[in-house]
Amino acid sequence: MYKNEVIIRLLDSLAHKLPIDYDKTRPIIENILYDYQISKAETALTVISDLKEKIFLYLACRRQDGLSEETLKNYQYRLTRFANTVQKNVEDITSMDIRKYLMLYQQHVKPCNATLAGELSGLKSFFTWLEDQDYINKSPAKKIPQPKVEKRLRKPLSPEELEVIRDTCKTYRERAMLECFYSTGGRLDEIEKLNKDDINWQDLSLNVIGKGNKERQVYISPKAKVHIRKYILSRTDETDALFVTQRRPYRRLGHRAMEKEIAKIGERAGLSRNIFPHLLRHTVATDMLNNGADLVTVQNYLGHEDPATTQVYAKLNKEDVKIAHRKFVQ
Repeated sequence: MYKNEVIIRLLDSLAHKLPIDYDKTRPIIENILYDYQISKAETALTVISDLKEKIFLYLACRRQDGLSEETLKNYQYRLTRFANTVQKNVEDITSMDIRKYLMLYQQHVKPCNATLAGELSGLKSFFTWLEDQDYINKSPAKKIPQPKVEKRLRKPLSPEELEVIRDTCKTYRERAMLECFYSTGGRLDEIEKLNKDDINWQDLSLNVIGKGNKERQVYISPKAKVHIRKYILSRTDETDALFVTQRRPYRRLGHRAMEKEIAKIGERAGLSRNIFPHLLRHTVATDMLNNGADLVTVQNYLGHEDPATTQVYAKLNKEDVKIAHRKFVQ
């Protein structure tokens, strides 16, 4: 068991220093350590809790699985809060400990059901990993039911709202970013990582790295091409990133800055709701379906593993349902 922990720690440490291929590096380390017995050094007379150590190992494994740093930060924040409340060794944690923690969390934070469901989902994932790695016999979170969450459909931007937002853009970067998010339907993390050279200007395609480190091909529209090229040609920096800061030293624009940029455009447009990058992803998905694209095509384009996630967009346009009903039901 300790040998596996050492391998995980080595891979995680190397990944922070060098660009490594986990699939190729892990067998090399395993081969080197094959003939060695590894035991843990005793640094204290009593081990109070190994929970935080196991959380570290869990996050290192999830990083190797390709999860984004933003997702990992959210996991770390939630699990550390749990560890600070439930100070036990992992094999001693019971379902009642988790239930008590969730009750305290509800009392202090007063979260909505969706947030509470996310909190429990994170714990279930962690304890399932502990079970899979043989740290515990059975996950204490397995039989705790998920809170019921009302499915609220996010209303996409109408064609009129989209045009208003487009007209509100003041800089080349604002318009290029807006068109890029809408045209590609990319997630925030995916667009943040794009470089200028990623765009194939011949067929207007580009590859993005999505969840689980999976690569897929998306496209920019001719309109997006015009505005992205205008933005690139207006720049004087030599930074590889597609979207960069406006002041020196020029560097890749972070996802927080991108969110603020899109929100600022929305505020300037005077719309009655918040505008954010993921709303543009919702909008292009809905537009594709409404204009004849099938669910499987949209699912592959957006990088959804579960078809049910894509199915949500098909339910958005109630007017289409009414028209179809009148057409086929006599």
